[in-house]
Amino acid sequence: MIGVTTLLDQPEWRVIDQSSMGPFFSALQSFATDDTLCHSAGAGLTPAVARAWVHHNTIVLGIQDTRLPFIKEGISFLKELGFDVIVRNSGGLAVVLDEGVLNISLVFPEKTKSIDINRGYDAMYDLVRDMLSDFDSNIEAREIVGSYCPGSYDLSIDGKKFAGISQRRIRNGVAVQIYLCVSGSGSERAAIIRDFYQLAKGSKDTKFQYPVIIPEVMASLSELLGTSLTVQDMMLRLLKTLKNHSRKIFATQLSEQEITLYEGYLKRIQERNEKMIGVYE
Repeated sequence: MIGVTTLLDQPEWRVIDQSSMGPFFSALQSFATDDTLCHSAGAGLTPAVARAWVHHNTIVLGIQDTRLPFIKEGISFLKELGFDVIVRNSGGLAVVLDEGVLNISLVFPEKTKSIDINRGYDAMYDLVRDMLSDFDSNIEAREIVGSYCPGSYDLSIDGKKFAGISQRRIRNGVAVQIYLCVSGSGSERAAIIRDFYQLAKGSKDTKFQYPVIIPEVMASLSELLGTSLTVQDMMLRLLKTLKNHSRKIFATQLSEQEITLYEGYLKRIQERNEKMIGVYE
């Protein structure tokens, strides 16, 4: 184990694998699921949860992105490329999801005291380093200027970003979420977001400073490690790592009680998306 204080060390880990749900599995369903699991964890209905998820050709926007001056043109451009466009309910800016991107959510209950935000980020950083510990590479956590959705916990190798982390907190539960660019071209994904911002911002000045994307600072793990990795490979590494940090791991889907919660959270995020970007579609 990396450290005795890491949040990864749990008595048991519940695993929900949604990495092969197919093209009709919407990212809105994923974010509603994480809200459900936060609620469930906060209420003491579940132990810590690791959920893996993959979405086909989806651009996930941040709330700030919806305030771009020419957002309608930006969304039209993305849809013409064949992407679904949604707005997430956690922090951050636009990211690309596709079949080569594995998303992982770690959901923790906040029991007697709150979980420091950096401790949540560190848990995900620890997880990724453990998953890739057999490679001779130095994974850094620092902002990569020129990447999309930049943040202080961008994960990179040799200055090239392959992952970004965000958090969602609701009802005494914390969901730490990461996208891992496993395969494909990181720079091609970044070029899509670069072109989106160029269209959606235009030459107008904005109060919020949107990132200027430099595609060359982003890459996939397969590119960075010089080996052909797949989402399935990373899933096996995830399960092995969780097993090393717990006495028990077990796989489930949502319980009946959680499905009832999920339906409410899904309706809420669908209505929110319709309000925020439905007018542009």
